[in-house]
Amino acid sequence: MKLRKGDNVIVLSGNDKGKTGEVLEVIPKTEKVIVKGVNIRKKHVKPRKAGEEGGIIPSEFPVHSSIVNVVCPKCGKATRVGYKIENDKKVRICKKCGAELK
Repeated sequence: MKLRKGDNVIVLSGNDKGKTGEVLEVIPKTEKVIVKGVNIRKKHVKPRKAGEEGGIIPSEFPVHSSIVNVVCPKCGKATRVGYKIENDKKVRICKKCGAELK
């Protein structure tokens, strides 16, 4: 997977199409990512300890990595990720403008 934790991404399809957010977690085994503010579902939580409150808590659920694209910090567009070798290090680059992705 070419996505990393902390990347700024945009959703390309689905109910949350057009929303942007930061990648909170990457799950390579299932090729899914959790994006802040995207695919929010309500989770019913039971109180576990005395004095703790239960209730319905909204939380982010995973989306497939194929429906999100990285947003380039330089050109501000959704782009695919490419690689370039600089000084014996593999660096991620924007396929549209060639800028280096952090």
